[in-house]
Amino acid sequence: MGVAVGEARDGSRQSPSASAVRRSAADPVKGLLHRHRELCERAVDPLEIAAGLEAHGVTDRTAARFRHRDVFSLAEEMYARVPRDRDTSAPAEDTPAPRPRGPRAAGVVLALLPGALCAAAAAGLRLTEGRPRLIVAVVGVLAVSLALGAALRRGPLSAATRTTSTWTCWLVGYALLGDGLLNAAVSGGPDGLPDGTADGPWPVTVVPVLALALSYAPAAGCAHLFAAGARGKLTSSRGLADFSAAVRPLLVGAFALYLGALAGLLALTGAVLGEPAGLSEGLGLGALLLLARLLIVHGHAHAPTLVLSAAAAAEAVAAATLFAGRLPGCGFLAAPVEALIAVWGPAGVPTAVCGLGALALLVHACRRLTRASAHASTGRTR
Repeated sequence: MGVAVGEARDGSRQSPSASAVRRSAADPVKGLLHRHRELCERAVDPLEIAAGLEAHGVTDRTAARFRHRDVFSLAEEMYARVPRDRDTSAPAEDTPAPRPRGPRAAGVVLALLPGALCAAAAAGLRLTEGRPRLIVAVVGVLAVSLALGAALRRGPLSAATRTTSTWTCWLVGYALLGDGLLNAAVSGGPDGLPDGTADGPWPVTVVPVLALALSYAPAAGCAHLFAAGARGKLTSSRGLADFSAAVRPLLVGAFALYLGALAGLLALTGAVLGEPAGLSEGLGLGALLLLARLLIVHGHAHAPTLVLSAAAAAEAVAAATLFAGRLPGCGFLAAPVEALIAVWGPAGVPTAVCGLGALALLVHACRRLTRASAHASTGRTR
């Protein structure tokens, strides 16, 4: 005699939830598929599913509960089990498989344009005086800003957000005018407005700004190498820990390669312009801006915004305390900045501020940019 539907063999009736638990225990991946069905349906490969699972907190240890050795293996099963339309899942026979794209000619020109325009503006400042010099300065700032904006709208350093534009402009502007302001403020000045020269009443420091503009092309190249290398590791790694261990040297290597290129450009521009290279200040600012941009490009904008705004605020406070210290009984306010300038010079302020900010972002980047979820979606678009 058969057993009635919904009853156990001993005659007790089973609840629907108990049956669901049994089915879930027999097929643990089924419940996970249901929770992440939208992710699985829109994914173009298992790697995107693995990155999405990681972003939702699924680790290799969690994957073991679903009878898989790691998240990548689990993602492969989930990708295979979700039905897809044949037209969208497989490329047409006459359509070549997509290939990783390197920088195209237009992208290379855009990457070189900010440095070229900045070099032209620096030369114009050296060759003009009076009102023509002011016109050259204004036109140069506008041209470099437009060229940099165009370069940042495409390529490996492009991002949809502009939340850090204000702070970046402040930091670059301080690199141009801040050291001269501090130096003049310590001696009781400034006695006039900037005239575009390094020996005026408010000296202008051109070398770090010109080197940073010239370094945009190496920065874009390093970002491309890092993104391409991380994407390659994503396809060859077996597990999230394995991927992180493989990507971390790529990040540090790309970062060090950029710093080496920037150091060379600082030395070169200093020699050509006959001014101090400002290695510590230029390297600190360049490292801060590159790490901030890499984090923003890969979907982590909160920390860069916080660090850049804090760095800009610290530089503003340092300059303000020197002038506040001139008030009767307020000399103590300027004492810390004056002591720093006495030891390290005016460049000590931006060096300390940008260096600490870059160190904080480097630690953060080593955690965030070594995750699979930071690369699966960007690897196809860069």
